[in-house]
Order: sequence, then C-alpha cells, then structure tokens
Amino acid sequence: MKAKSIFVCLAVLLLALSARAQLQVKGFLSFEYVNGEAQSDHPNSSFENLRGGLFFFGTVSKVFDYNLEVQYRSVSTVEIEEAWVGIPSSDVFQVKLGLYLVPFGIYNATSRPYQTLFVQTPLPAANLYPRSWRDLGIMTQGKYDFFNYAVYLGNGLREGIDLQDGQQFKDNNKNKGAGGRVGFLLSRSFEVGFSYYKGKYDNANTRTSSLWDADVSWKSEFFSILYEYTKADLDNPAGYSQAEAEGYYAFLSLTIKDFSPWASYQTFKYSDPFHGPGFEAEVSPGTGISSNQSRWAVGLVYSASSNILFKLEYDFNSSPNSDLKDDVFYAQVAWQF
Repeated sequence: MKAKSIFVCLAVLLLALSARAQLQVKGFLSFEYVNGEAQSDHPNSSFENLRGGLFFFGTVSKVFDYNLEVQYRSVSTVEIEEAWVGIPSSDVFQVKLGLYLVPFGIYNATSRPYQTLFVQTPLPAANLYPRSWRDLGIMTQGKYDFFNYAVYLGNGLREGIDLQDGQQFKDNNKNKGAGGRVGFLLSRSFEVGFSYYKGKYDNANTRTSSLWDADVSWKSEFFSILYEYTKADLDNPAGYSQAEAEGYYAFLSLTIKDFSPWASYQTFKYSDPFHGPGFEAEVSPGTGISSNQSRWAVGLVYSASSNILFKLEYDFNSSPNSDLKDDVFYAQVAWQF
C-alpha cells in the first residue's frame, strides 16, 4: 500500500481516536482444507488459505462516519480492504472519500467468507477483474423506493499481465476511471442490476479498458437464484486486435433449516494477443492469452450459529479440447465476530 492509502488510513484512525466512545470493532476469520486431482493446482491435500479481517467503524459528531477494514491472507500478506470517511446526509445521497470496494456487480462487494456460500471465487469474478477490486477516490451512493445506485471516480485500473493484474493504488496516467452500478428492486425479493466501468489503463494514457456487468437475483425464504454476466474490452496497440473477455455464472441454493445445499454453473472466455505471460509495460508484449474454462460446482453450507459457517464445495473443472483431471474439493470454516 502506497503513500496515498497510508495517509487515508491514518486519517481514519485519527477520527476513530477522537471519537472513541463511538468506535465499533468487528472481524472475521476463515481457513480451508483443499484436496485436488493430480493435474489441479492442489494435487496434495492441505490446510491453507487462512484469511481474517478487522473492521473499525463509527461516527463523528453525527456528521461523518468512517470505516477501516484490514485483511490478512495466507498469514504473511496484510492488505487494507477499505479506508474511507463518509458523509451520510440521507439515504438518497451519501458520499465516501478514500479507499472503497468498487460497486461492480454483486460478488465483488460481498465476497468475504461469511457473506457468500461459495468457497472458491466464481470463474468470471476470479478472472475478469482484480480480486477484491478497490479504488482510491470518491464514491456517491443512495437508494430511493425501488431504486439504488453507486457512482465513483478514482485512479482506475492499470495495465498488467491480465485483467486480474489491474489493481493499483497510485494512478499510472492522467486519466481517472469512472463507473457505477444501478439496481432496480422490482419486488421485495427480485432485483436487476447493471454495472459499468471505463478508463485509460496504459501508462501513455492512450488505450481504454471498459467493463460492464448485468446481474439478476431472486430470494425467498427457502430459495435463492443469482445470475451474473460480465464482459471486458481492452484496446491494444496498433497491429494487435482488441482484447475481449466475457463470462457468467448461475447459482441456485435451497434453505432447509440450518442447511443450504447449492449448485452453480460458471464459464468464461478470454482472448488477448498482446498481454499474457512475459508482458512488461513499455518493454515487451506477452505471449498472449487464450482461455476458455467452465465449471460445475456443488456445495453444502451448515449454519452452526448466526456467525459460524461450515462449507463444503466440489468443483468439476473443464476446458474444451482438454482432458485435465483438475477437479478440487474444498472445506471451509468461516467465523464472524
């Protein structure tokens, strides 16, 4: 985390110290057992993926609110997930200044272990934008009746080996990335949402990346259905065709007392002749990206209490013209405190 983010975090902490009586602290902890087939990324069974987080939040003089979230992954990696100061003037219009989770689709803002029934990130969310996509800038959000929205202006994505490698905390060019999401609650349980992002992503400030997303969700007391589609387009230098990627996942879950069995189908395609392994900005192009993957996933979640989840997931992975034996089994414990 660079100087700008450190400055924001210090500001939030000072606010917290100045209003100690209003400071609240929460957190979560999770870890997994993973066992995959011989050609998967997990050929040996292992306990791994320790993840935890702490939230510091509160209000100052009933005028400002603030939030600082710190996460650690794999024991040795500590990251700041969010660090912002807000002006909650009303439900219709709120402002956040600092580091925020980008309101893109559904999964990006609800991917903490206690928030999702998934253990493994769905394929489109894992490949078409950075993990826990965050930005440093300003965001406004609100809701009125059946309509909700969030719009933002920040440093945007940078150019990297692939779309996952676009996270940055200091702008690499003069352009600012902008986007947002709008949601329409068509009934008490049915919502449709649309997200969009656009910005210059190369150091020379000449090439544009754009992403858009559509999500549909329906929830009842016993059923939950979710569909999310994501598409990305990136301009490449002269002589290279445009990079294109798209994917979707569909999710169905049931609730039977404390148990939630679920199933999901996920797929994505990614084609890029300029980036990929070996890419180095302003030095050399990569060997290109040509990926086409799909996954059937099934799982079972047991809610031991209101704040402890036990999850099982089995992923059936496949690619056209490939007979890799790379299915993976996951078990996860997630605790919110």
